[in-house]
Amino acid sequence: MSKILVISTSLRAKSNSDILAGRLIEGAREAGHEVEQISLKGKDIRFCIGCLACQRTQKCVQKDDAADIVAKVKDADTLVFVTPIYYYEMSGQMKTLLDRLNPLYAAEYRFRNVYMLSVAADDDAHTPDRALSGLQGWIDCFEKAALAGSLFCGGISDPGEVSANTESLSAAYQFGRSLT
Repeated sequence: MSKILVISTSLRAKSNSDILAGRLIEGAREAGHEVEQISLKGKDIRFCIGCLACQRTQKCVQKDDAADIVAKVKDADTLVFVTPIYYYEMSGQMKTLLDRLNPLYAAEYRFRNVYMLSVAADDDAHTPDRALSGLQGWIDCFEKAALAGSLFCGGISDPGEVSANTESLSAAYQFGRSLT
């Protein structure tokens, strides 16, 4: 049993990302995992200012909601980032959070497996490639971690539209069951 942290990065009400994250979580819990979800909705997460003080202290000098998320990421066995694809890239708030996870670089973090679930209006199989590349760049800075898998659900645009897409809902559930 793994301690899984699911980070939902969409800020949209009734987001397809959140609906799919819910199915993923159901599958992961049914597989016996302990799952916690964090949504970036309503969170105050400022941009990294590049001071690198966190490399010495494992704490950011900024006082916002990122510190609590950093602590939860540090203690999770498995991470799942859930993002809408905007302009063929991860959401800006996801990238901002990845930058703010910099205090973990010199820390004793637990996570080993990192996953990404993404959703977009475009349904081309290569739509999430840049987002995956960006996440891989972050993972590459953590030598004990690896990108363990991803799921892309394309052709979904309007808020809540995925609720009627049984194929995507089932895929998200099965993806959750497969997490390690």
